[in-house]
Amino acid sequence: MDYEEGIVTAVVDSLGRALRDLRISVTDRCNFRCGYCMPRDVYHDGYAFMPRAEILTFEEIARLARSFASELGAHKIRLTGGEPLLRRDLPQLVERLARIEGVTDLTLTTNGLLLAEHARRLADAGLMRITVSLDALDAPTFGKMAGLTADAARSLERVLAGIDAAIAAGLSPLKVNCVVQRGLNEHAIEALATRFKGTPHVVRFIEYMDVGTLNDWSTEHVVPAAEIRARIEERVGELEPVVTEDGQFVPVAERYRYRDGSGEIGVIASVTRPFCGTCTRARLSADGRLLTCLFASTGRDLRGLLRAGASDAELARALREQWSLRTDRYSEQRSTILAASTTVRRRLEMYQVGG
Repeated sequence: MDYEEGIVTAVVDSLGRALRDLRISVTDRCNFRCGYCMPRDVYHDGYAFMPRAEILTFEEIARLARSFASELGAHKIRLTGGEPLLRRDLPQLVERLARIEGVTDLTLTTNGLLLAEHARRLADAGLMRITVSLDALDAPTFGKMAGLTADAARSLERVLAGIDAAIAAGLSPLKVNCVVQRGLNEHAIEALATRFKGTPHVVRFIEYMDVGTLNDWSTEHVVPAAEIRARIEERVGELEPVVTEDGQFVPVAERYRYRDGSGEIGVIASVTRPFCGTCTRARLSADGRLLTCLFASTGRDLRGLLRAGASDAELARALREQWSLRTDRYSEQRSTILAASTTVRRRLEMYQVGG
């Protein structure tokens, strides 16, 4: 590796994109059954998830994360699932990752159901920020989006209590992610924007994406980013873009602030305004596969390398090779791929990829 002023000069892929962000799935299990990720008719109560022996240990995750940081320049790490708070003793992993040189942002995405009981320990272990997935503020819609069969109101209360606990623990400002699906929760847009307006916390509205092949995705179910912004401006407050110093939107989430200074929202427009050209993310599945795209159908087996006794140099070589060969830009090619295909191209499901 080359170094300049102590900073790793990152390997770039075939399209010139450097790796900056590593998302680590720590489990394939979840206590929700959101239709866009883990629909209940497939992932029923008796569904067989991965045996524990197939899931990476904390030691293996930390070793891989160190290599991603030192060899490829990854400086942002996000823990995901499934639902990451279902992984036992998760603060121990956070402690390990917080000690890795070069990691400047250590975060976690959760559905929030268990957050109230874990927030303080996660913060004490070194976690910096939290993102909570929350698709509605009214119990009936929340329950429907989360695939709950009973007591949606109580579950919603627990998620909101988890948000409060995270804020109290210093895991702030929070991000709140809302996947918007036509015919299910469009009305939640204004309610969520209003709830967090006037706070430092940012609600990010996400266009419904065709991650995996089991969620019955179609373009008819997508609420476009332009419509999301228009609804907020009409009913919550006028917005203006937040741009970087070079005049561009921050990659992934398009950021908008209220003109009256009362906060910020984000819109993730993977369908209508793809951002593949600025994608700097790699994903590590719970069973140790390196995935270079959210819409991947397969990945490089790193667990096999680790458990076969690969040296640090061999591991680093595999990471550099896989990233340098990366050509992924599915969102930019979606319409062409879907139009040309006579059969559904199998893709990993969202809970396997880590969102």
